[in-house]
Amino acid sequence: MAELEVEIVAADHFVWSGAATLVKARTSDGEIGVMPGHSPVLAILAAGELAITPTNGSRFTIQAEGGFFSVDKDRVVIVADNAQMDDSASAGNR
Repeated sequence: MAELEVEIVAADHFVWSGAATLVKARTSDGEIGVMPGHSPVLAILAAGELAITPTNGSRFTIQAEGGFFSVDKDRVVIVADNAQMDDSASAGNR
């Protein structure tokens, strides 16, 4: 099964990294959903919720406060001004 390699960092701390099948985020142009095979994208990340569906475990969310969202060759890199995992989020690959 195809998967995304995801890395999420905030300006001053690591947030999460791991394999996922879906990443959803809010950008300055609207909502984006990324699955394996997605076209390359570079976007401005808007404040809001990131939703991650990891290959192992349950879907979880991260609250982000802006930054950048990049997709290239099944690799998603999110560099947020600030980001925190929701309390109910799985800490699987932290």
